[in-house]
Amino acid sequence: MSASLKRTPSQELLSSSTVKKLKPTFTGISEEKAGITQFINPNVTGFSGLLKTLHSDFQVNEIGLDGEVVSLVDDGIDVGPTKKELKMQERAKFQEQFAGKTEEEVEEIKAKLKQERMEARKQEEGEGKEKPYDLSAEDRDELLKYISSEELTQIEDLFTNGGNMETKSTFGDKEKRTELHKLFRKAFQGKLDTVTSPETHTFKVAIATKRSRQPPPQQDSMHHVDENGVLNYGLGPYKPYLHFTLYKQNRDTIETANNISKLLRINHKAVNYAGTKDRRGATCQRLSINNGKVLRVNALNKSKKNGFTLGSFSYENYPLKLGDLKGNQFTILLRDVKSNDGDKDIKSVISTCFESLKKNGFINYYGMQRFGTFSVSTHEFGKLILTQKWEEFVELLMSEQESVAPASVEARQIWKQTRNAKDALDKLPRFFVAENAILKTLANEKQDEDKKYSKNAYLKCIQAIPKNLRSMYGHAYQAYIWNRVASKRIELYGLDLVEGDLVFENGEDGLDEDVAYVNDAKVKSLTKEDIDSGKYSIFDVILPSPGFKITYPTNETLRQVYIDTMAKDDLDPFKMARNIKEFSLAGTYRKLMAKAENLSYELIGYSDDEKPLIRTDLEILELKKQQPSEEPNRIVENDENGDKLAVLIKMQLGTSTYATMALREFMRLDTSCYREGLCK
Repeated sequence: MSASLKRTPSQELLSSSTVKKLKPTFTGISEEKAGITQFINPNVTGFSGLLKTLHSDFQVNEIGLDGEVVSLVDDGIDVGPTKKELKMQERAKFQEQFAGKTEEEVEEIKAKLKQERMEARKQEEGEGKEKPYDLSAEDRDELLKYISSEELTQIEDLFTNGGNMETKSTFGDKEKRTELHKLFRKAFQGKLDTVTSPETHTFKVAIATKRSRQPPPQQDSMHHVDENGVLNYGLGPYKPYLHFTLYKQNRDTIETANNISKLLRINHKAVNYAGTKDRRGATCQRLSINNGKVLRVNALNKSKKNGFTLGSFSYENYPLKLGDLKGNQFTILLRDVKSNDGDKDIKSVISTCFESLKKNGFINYYGMQRFGTFSVSTHEFGKLILTQKWEEFVELLMSEQESVAPASVEARQIWKQTRNAKDALDKLPRFFVAENAILKTLANEKQDEDKKYSKNAYLKCIQAIPKNLRSMYGHAYQAYIWNRVASKRIELYGLDLVEGDLVFENGEDGLDEDVAYVNDAKVKSLTKEDIDSGKYSIFDVILPSPGFKITYPTNETLRQVYIDTMAKDDLDPFKMARNIKEFSLAGTYRKLMAKAENLSYELIGYSDDEKPLIRTDLEILELKKQQPSEEPNRIVENDENGDKLAVLIKMQLGTSTYATMALREFMRLDTSCYREGLCK
């Protein structure tokens, strides 16, 4: 019996009969077009719900390489009020005195305040003449350990005679010089300036001017020491990289990192992170800045308009780089949940679905985010690049599509009707990066009689697109093929191991394309003996994405899936190298199945979909400030009498694993019906 006809025991668990198929409410691509077709579904009823109704409903906290979950535990260092803030406080206090007073009373108060200031100034000047400093016996004895009594007398006379003096004593030892500088500041209350002569190592001493008494601006120094001797606000010695926690809401990681670099006026390459986080949600992750000054970076917290909060600063000897994380913790709220089968109790349905997800895991598909949100999938552009159809790529990207960003519609219409790149460019907002790159390039290229360009001109257009965006197209195609093969693997063999399955030789994990282009991990094909040994499970099985540097499964049926699927696109999985190096795909490996760790859920009753039901890290931090002795609950309220039900699920996933695919399996819901939220 052929493999496609034979049903294994585990296949009896694989059924999509109870999966809710809903009519799409969008015109983007479907799951099927992204290669996502199978469920690990032990014949249980699923449920529907609303995702990301509010930003707080979708929370992501990075998990560092040390296994610790990154949370917002503070909002930076407290450096006290700025000079501007102090002036504003003084002005506000001044204005308070005049509230509700008549003009005569106001003038009387002003005259009184003026008199008080004059008396205070006279008193201060008088005290200055009588007692410019208070040299204690203890300080005198300490000073005489370094300088002679004659030199000390000359220094004291400076307050009467003015001028300056230079010691005859020399101080070759740097540590001793530092100690003496500190001692002079302490003993004479900062009223003397001391400078070491670089040639003779003697001390030059003079009365401090008002200007010299003021400490230099803190941001001008890498090393800040407060009056208690605390270095860099408790961060310790300065190191080359400043690490910190970034909390953001409804902001993309790349966009936020670029914004930070602009605000600090530094190169965007100086800001690094381990991974990108969703825009629509509340997220926490670690960032690093090369040669970052903590006071300057901390000052970004002053403006709430930035849309982010920074905290947990530390100086380190290394930068963060892509992949420096173990995964992410997700806290996800699904609102207005309802059973796919109206006869079944929703609470019972959720419990059964949860136990299934916990036991069986989910297919480690590349999620729909990988393929874009419009009617043309990102992988379609990747296919055109790999087949070197440059003109088709440009025309497809600039085409009028069924579903496309509204702000680009007019530019697309102009391009279709006039083929005038400059006119189309004038109507295109700058944030359409790829389209802008194409039109700017074409505006400087010659057209033929049919308003077309040379093949080289179209290639130049594609190469003008920023590299990180350009690489996305090829990676999306690899993800599409991986999804197709994964679906077929599950359809054919279910959760059983079969001869020819690939596993990592040493149990290591693969690298996603976002992290590395080349994966040199050693893999092996499972034999019957390997399978019988019980050493491996379905969670060890890996599948490669197509590339010139990977090993394909030796199982002939599965191997043929790669060949047949890519043949439809005029591509060969064994010929992935290209003359243009950046369009050559090395390939990588990805686990077929994934499991959520630290999985839990809670049910929340409520009535209003517009009200927050769970708190973000920032909101919890604010509550802790108000009530330090109490630990705030993540859940805002649980109304048992509410007419709606929400489920709060928490889970930890490894890198490059999509939470939406875990939710898909949890709910038994076809995600084709949502982009920003799960449809009903």
